Formats: sequence, C-alpha cells, structure tokens
Amino acid sequence: MSKKDIIILGIESSCDDTSAAVLKNEAILSNEIAGQKVHEAYGGVVPELASRAHQQNILPVVDAAIKNAKINKEDIDAIAFTRGPGLLGSLIVGTSFAKSFALGLDIPMVEVNHMHGHVLAHFIDEPTNDGIKEKPSFPFICLTVSGGHTQIVLVRDFLDMEVVGTTKDDAAGEAFDKTAKLLGLPYPGGPLIDKHAQLGNQEAYQFTKPEMADFNYSFSGLKTNVLQFLQRETKKDKDFVVHNLNDICASLQKTIIDILFDKLIKATKHFNINEVAIAGGVSANSGIRKRLTEEGEKHNWKTYIPKFEYCTDNAAMIAITGRYHYLNGTFADQSISPMARLKI
Repeated sequence: MSKKDIIILGIESSCDDTSAAVLKNEAILSNEIAGQKVHEAYGGVVPELASRAHQQNILPVVDAAIKNAKINKEDIDAIAFTRGPGLLGSLIVGTSFAKSFALGLDIPMVEVNHMHGHVLAHFIDEPTNDGIKEKPSFPFICLTVSGGHTQIVLVRDFLDMEVVGTTKDDAAGEAFDKTAKLLGLPYPGGPLIDKHAQLGNQEAYQFTKPEMADFNYSFSGLKTNVLQFLQRETKKDKDFVVHNLNDICASLQKTIIDILFDKLIKATKHFNINEVAIAGGVSANSGIRKRLTEEGEKHNWKTYIPKFEYCTDNAAMIAITGRYHYLNGTFADQSISPMARLKI
C-alpha cells in the first residue's frame, strides 16, 4: 500500500440504519448497512428502539466493513462519524463508538454533517467501462431530498456550501410517507408510491402546489389537500383508493416533483449555474431521476445522479466527506457531542 494512500473508516447512525464503510482515497472498499425492521409495525421510526438497535448492530457492522475491505484496523488513518442532524439517541451511539475507536488506535476523528455527506457522495469513485464516472464541477447546485430534509444547496467547494432554499414545514420525504399512510400503504411508503405511480396516469388528479417565497418549499398543505381529497372521494365510493391507487400515486408523485423542480429551475437561473445534482434518500425515486434528466436536456444542464446505494443513509458518504475534512486538517476531539439539529 502506497504511503500516500489515506484510509478512512466512516460511521453513519443518524436514524435507523447502522452503517460502516472503508474508503481508500476516493474509492469505497466496503459499505455495510444494517437496517431495522422493528419500525415497520409502528408506521415510522421509534427513536428509543432505533438507538437500542444501533448498540446491537454497530460492532458487527464495523467488523464486517473492515474484513470486507481486506484491511487491518491498524491501516485506518482516521474515523469519520455523523455528528448530526438526526435522532439524538442514534447519534450518541455512533459518536461514542468513534471516540472509543479513535482513542484505542490513537488516530484522529472527523465530524461530518449528515446532509453534507449526501452532497459529497457524488465524489466517490464509481468505475465505469470508460474509467471513473464524471463528478460535478464547482460551483454546482444540489437538490437534497430526504425523509427529514428538502434543501437546495449551492456548493462552491468540498467544504463550502450554502443552503439557499429549504422546506418551511414537512420535507418531501415526509410528504411521500405521510400521504402513503393515508392511502393505507405500509411504512416506508415513499418507494411504494413510486412503484404504483409507474403504473398510473399522472394527470388523473390535481393537488395543491403551495406558493413560497424565493427558493423555499412547503409540503404540509399538500398533505392536508390529499387527506381532504380522500375523505371526499371515499364518501362517494368506499373502495375509491383501491380502484384508483395507481392514478392517485402517479398524480401525487408528479405534484411533489413539480414543486421540487419549479424551485430548482428558478435557483439555477438565479445563480447562472448549469451543473446540477440530486442527493438524499428520495433521490432514489424513479420520477425524480427521470425528471432531472429531462430538465437537464431542456436547460442544457450537466446532471449528476448518485448510485442507489449512495442515496439512502450510508457510511460511504460519511467517509468521503471525512476525507476532505482530514485533508483540510479539521479534526474533532474527545469532548465533542452529537447535535440533533446541525446546519450545513
């Protein structure tokens, strides 16, 4: 192994996925994720159950990441961990592990903002038939969409980002999951809406598109609109949802995507930027990925879509972000504590 190689162990524990990844320079050697099925029965993540599961999962997940990367723990130059935002109990598990691991091996720690990680997942080396997949050039705009966040981020450099637009209430991921619950779909409902939407008519129904200033979003009104729509229609036909599920999902998904892209297009014009990326768990949605490609062709954007495994919460994105902090010499110390709310 060359002396110039830098190996980072990444730890992600912000919500209900326990993940560990090993990064060598900008290439992922392993990316292990342990999910938590226990939350399905409750229709959403239960924080106390999540933190307990993290405690059970973190050691075997880290062990698997190191073994599958075919390295020894002594080869690791630094450990990067998610400090926030996220569920406090879950973050405590990851942060505490990182402190112990760093102390035991006498290596530095690097704190990572979870949302920062989603954006920089685009800089993980992804081999293609022609070499390495092209990465965004600075500056670029990233639409970051997850269960808890919806943001338009102006990315000037690896460690220089500004949120120029955000949701003022629910995130787009919440809109998917909460409306899915109204439709009787199990948790997590977002992927199921996407699945049914591909079989439906997206022009079948019209839903609310809130008016928000600048590049900001709002999705709470849409959720209320869907609830009232379902109440009204099921009074006429108690099996309305069953008979029209695909069309409802298609129309709902189109509405959410329209809201997202109306502001994204506005932001690209305002900042005169044609490098555009998507990130976050909801960027796995087939409609969003298709729409980005279409808008890219229409507006002459260079577009960047992450691999599915780097969309949802994962430690690979924490490791790559940790690499840039490591190169910048920004390290954490043993007094650090997690933060449930943490801005980019």
